[in-house]
Amino acid sequence: MPRILTTVVGSYPVPDWLRHAPSEQALVDATRVVLATQERAGIDLVCDGELYRFDINHPDTNGMIEYFVRPMRGVRADIGFGEWLAYAQASGMRFRSRPPGVVEGPVGAGTLNLKLPCARARALAARPLKFTVTGPHMLAKTLHDLHYRDPERLAHAIADVLAEQVPHLDADVVQLDEANLPGHAEEWRWAAAAVNKVLRAVAAPAKAAVHLCFGNYGGQSIQKGTWARLVEYLNALEVDHIVMETAHRPPEELAVFKELRPGISLGLGVVDVKRTEIESPEDVARAVERAEKLLGADRVKYIHPDCGFWMLPRSVADGKIAALVRGRDLYLGLGSRASSDA
Repeated sequence: MPRILTTVVGSYPVPDWLRHAPSEQALVDATRVVLATQERAGIDLVCDGELYRFDINHPDTNGMIEYFVRPMRGVRADIGFGEWLAYAQASGMRFRSRPPGVVEGPVGAGTLNLKLPCARARALAARPLKFTVTGPHMLAKTLHDLHYRDPERLAHAIADVLAEQVPHLDADVVQLDEANLPGHAEEWRWAAAAVNKVLRAVAAPAKAAVHLCFGNYGGQSIQKGTWARLVEYLNALEVDHIVMETAHRPPEELAVFKELRPGISLGLGVVDVKRTEIESPEDVARAVERAEKLLGADRVKYIHPDCGFWMLPRSVADGKIAALVRGRDLYLGLGSRASSDA
């Protein structure tokens, strides 16, 4: 394998036929297409596009929250008018039109079963597989909590549920996604403690990863902040590698990752999902070169988009996927690995 691997962050645009005529078979077919698209492009570590979360009636964030919390015991999906109003006034939740659920009792697994969608993807994938799970900090911050009345306590309760699930995931990488924390860096200590519960539960030989970004909704950033405020959080993670938004960030911010402890591998965002322009292979190669000159040779272990593709047209997502591999190959002096052997 090349010393720098290509991967995706997670989501992929929902194919039209799945959106228009959803069924179990359509979901399987769509997942097969998403995986094959990545494999034919030469992506080293593929993902199912997070289509397992798809619901024709999903509210916001493409099921990133609802899929996980609504099956949980202690979470009510029906939202009262007063609860709706109270949620709308909560800090940091203005990007959502409604709460994903109300916590009204101790949180438990309920009917959540992450093993099934992961097994589906594993059966369809021909290359190493990544499976993504929304992290406990993100889930806790988006719920309307009437039971714990403390996001830290709720996050730990959710972490216990996820930690019970992840040892059963048949994936090469299990990635926890935390897209709320970059805007709330002051919460890093308890956020790290909660996510580490889940990361420690990832069963070898699978590797644990964490993705962080400043949000991606309608091509807009949701959170405000800097990576410098989260260095302590990153170094506290019990993780194989991190998957970071860097293409859409100021170039000088890369210097922050000099402080990343050597035991954590760096995943570098080199494709900007908030722009519809498709990067050239030369753009990707220059981004990797700039990072390695600044951070040191062999510091970058993965390159990927900044975030998921779900809000882009499929043609744009596919072009960016292809550019990712070609740019890596150009930088490393490899022949194109996009092939029919995928």
